[in-house]
Order: sequence, then structure tokens, then C-alpha cells
Amino acid sequence: MRLVPEPNPSRYRALWVTLGAMGVAFVIAGGIFWAYGVGPLEAYRTMLEGTLFDPRGLQEVLRRTIPLLLIGVGLTLAFRTQFFNIGAEGQLLLGAVCAAGVALFVPLLPSLTLPAMFVAGAIGGALWCWVAAWLKIRLRVNEILTTLMLNYVAQYVVIYLINGPWKGKDARGYIYSDQFAPGAQIPVIPGTNVHWPTLLLGIFLALALQFLLERTTLGYAMRVVGENPGAARYAGIATSRIVLLIALITGGAAGLAGVGEIAGIHHRLIEPLQLSSGYGFTAVIVAWLARGNPAVVLLTAPLMGTILAGGDVLKVGLNMPFRVVDVFSGVMLLCLIASEVLLRNRVRWER
Repeated sequence: MRLVPEPNPSRYRALWVTLGAMGVAFVIAGGIFWAYGVGPLEAYRTMLEGTLFDPRGLQEVLRRTIPLLLIGVGLTLAFRTQFFNIGAEGQLLLGAVCAAGVALFVPLLPSLTLPAMFVAGAIGGALWCWVAAWLKIRLRVNEILTTLMLNYVAQYVVIYLINGPWKGKDARGYIYSDQFAPGAQIPVIPGTNVHWPTLLLGIFLALALQFLLERTTLGYAMRVVGENPGAARYAGIATSRIVLLIALITGGAAGLAGVGEIAGIHHRLIEPLQLSSGYGFTAVIVAWLARGNPAVVLLTAPLMGTILAGGDVLKVGLNMPFRVVDVFSGVMLLCLIASEVLLRNRVRWER
């Protein structure tokens, strides 16, 4: 057996390889459920019945899909151009901090508060990612390390603020800020926590970035930088500017996700682990499943949202630890990364 390089794999090949990797991941995860003492079929049936076939479960899927969608579309664009941003979790937190600053301390008309929060959140997330891009361009620092480390810095920034200068007057031993005024809260679908304006924003971004990537000169330059940086430089494309722009778009989208979480659900700045259930890391899988197509995130984000919501169902219904979802996500990411070999190469059997 030998591998023959496949430089330009078709979309059908990418689809089948991705589906195969997911199938292997589900089989391995089923083995983990079995080792825990729960039948794989019973676990998957419980997850589906408690999420997609239950009204309350379905709203949980939608609620978790929103941040995954916003972050995922940005990461898809970043991975397409070979800018490996692993710091979306920190960019989400900085977006939440900037939006909370506007809600708590900037006196604005109620009609202007939410737009200002979204702008501030996008700028906060974008600048947090821009730091890593600048270090990559100027000092050749690996962006995987810088974006990953900036996640922890962002967590401690949030913890410092809600323990110190931004601690709420009615906190009484808890650590969170004051509650936002009604004008700083995003409307939700009645009876749910689904903040529909942010969901619509995510759908718009997915379609807009797909158009940008496939139908514009700038998108063409992004694709060339990602597929062949040497050819991009030879063609006169300013790769540094492209990387900085991608960082701003990716971080800005993650910052918008942070605004949605605090203004749509919590209505105050709270602890990082309560503010985000690891959305920045899970969105890496969302983007990888999309294979560089922002519009495909409209399918992969709900898939991972179902798995995250299914973790709660397994915890309640089968008394399994919620963190089994992390194992599930990790197995899926490993299988997707491993499948790159079969995507970029054809297997040829010879005597």
C-alpha cells in the first residue's frame, strides 16, 4: 500500500472523508460509553430524544449553536488562510468585557446601547486576536502559542474585573458585575434563552464571508495566501495585510459571540467558566468540519450544538459526567485531523 498525493481534492472527496472521520469518531465514542457501562445505542438514542425531539432540548441546541456559529465562521476563514487561531475563547471573553463596559459605564440612549455594545465587543475581540497576528508577522512568533496563552490572560482579566473594580453592589459574596439595564439586553424568543438577533447576525456573517471568499478579489487573495504563500508573495499579494485582516475578522466574530452571551443570557459580566462552556475550543471542530467554507458552518454549528446539549441530557438521563462531551469532542477532532492524510492522498494498493 502506498499513498499518492492528491493536490486538489474535490468537494465530494472532502465530504466523504469528513463523513467517514465522523463515523469513526462516533464508533470510538460508543466504545467509551460502553466502557462506562452504558450501551452506545442507548446513549445516542437518549441524546437525540432529549435534544432534537424535545422542545426544551431543541431550544438548548439553538442557544449553544449561536456562539459556535459566530466563532466558527471566523475560524473557518482563518484556517483557510493558514492562520491557526486557537484563542477564540479569549477573544469571546474580551468581547464580553468591552460590551459590559459599555453597558455599565457609558450613558447612551437605550436605542443606541445595544449597537454600541456589539461594536465594542467586535473591536475588543478583534484587537485581542490582532496582537497574535502582529507578533506572527513582526517577530515570527507561532500564533498557536500566542492565541492559546492569550486565552488565560483574558480569563484573568475577567476575574480581576468582577472581583475588583466592576464587582456588583448586590453581589453578596458572589463575583459578578451589576445587572445590565433593560436597554442593554438582547431580546429572546419568548420562553427561551435563544437571542434571535445574534442568531440572525451569525447566519448573515456565514453567507457574507462565503461570498467574500468565493466571489471577490480579496477572497481570491485570501485563498492564494492559504494555499500557496510563496506564490502569493511572487504575485505581489501583501500577505501580512491579509493575515492582519483575517485576525481582525476572526477575533471580531468571536467578540460578537461574547456580546450575545452576556447581553442575551446572563445580563451581567460573570466568571469565565460560566460565561462560556468552552465555545472557543469547540468551534475549532465546527470550523474544521466545514473544510474552509463559512456557509457550511450553518450545518456544523448545530451539529456540535446538539452534542453539547446532549451532554446535559446524558448527565441527567443516564447519570454520566457532563465532561464525557469533552472526550467526544476530542475524539472527533483527532479523527478529523487524522483524516487529512486520506483527503490529501489516495491509497493505492500494489503488489
